[in-house]
Amino acid sequence: LGIVADMGDKNAIHSITGQPAALVGPIDVLIQNASALGAVPLRLLVDTDCEDLERVLEVNLIGPFRLAKVLAGSMALRGTGLVLSITSDASVQAYPEWGAYSISKAALDHMTRIFAAELQETGVQFLSVDPGDMDTAMHADALPDADPSTLQQPESAARNVMEIIRDSERFTNGSRLQALELGVRR
Repeated sequence: LGIVADMGDKNAIHSITGQPAALVGPIDVLIQNASALGAVPLRLLVDTDCEDLERVLEVNLIGPFRLAKVLAGSMALRGTGLVLSITSDASVQAYPEWGAYSISKAALDHMTRIFAAELQETGVQFLSVDPGDMDTAMHADALPDADPSTLQQPESAARNVMEIIRDSERFTNGSRLQALELGVRR
């Protein structure tokens, strides 16, 4: 089931959450995977336009906040659910010229931990997962000189994320995980 929507558009959130629930029933797992880099080529933070930072935050932080806010309540009422936020090493490393993206991913990680702490007793689990560098158009936009043969294929990263979902109960609620260090399949 695919639903096309702009995560940065607050009016899209209810269709993003309502359509799947209407078609297949309650949502048990939310994977927050949408992402935006900002202007490319990447710029120093002092050269980043306010509007570019605002857009990145809308897509990478505010959209996931809206989705989690809408879905976590129903998960909590059912006493079960998983909200998994896809993050990046840029959330914990200060890479020059990655400012807008890094800020948004660091905030996403922290928001995930706050949700975990606030909903600790509800049965809803919140995790952040850094899948590792992947051979995607977004990576190529950010680092056009990178050698794609050194990067993980998105399908491999998706398998790793699915393995984490299957084993999610073994992780502490609110954890930030690095998929490639967990020993899951590549």
